[in-house]
Amino acid sequence: MDGGPPIGTVAGRAGEVRVGDPPLLAWTAAAGDTRWVFLDGEVFEFELQAERRRRRGAGHHGSLAAPMPATVLRVEAAPGDAVRRGDTLVILEAMKMELPVRAPADGTVKAVHCKPGDLVQAGVPLVEVE
Repeated sequence: MDGGPPIGTVAGRAGEVRVGDPPLLAWTAAAGDTRWVFLDGEVFEFELQAERRRRRGAGHHGSLAAPMPATVLRVEAAPGDAVRRGDTLVILEAMKMELPVRAPADGTVKAVHCKPGDLVQAGVPLVEVE
């Protein structure tokens, strides 16, 4: 027995996944520790739970990017806002689904680079948190 066909193949951080035989096409997206899989009209959200060592006092610095091409529905953060890990900063819409972009760690919003109605591409910085 050869073990059968692979369950799926993944291409990149935000890309395609082919599942089953005949294959169903799914789309994947990632932001921080959150992963979304869009398959057959449904959205599945996963949060990475890997055990990690973290330096005391280390925080997240940098920008949060769009996980896939999308439209900005709402911006819920402004420069100077204090945010906590998991706070929703921006709501995107892609493939008729709402995608929250959440703070990966506690910090302060340094800049917001989008507004409602903007069309953004995958990897485009939306919010900078320090």
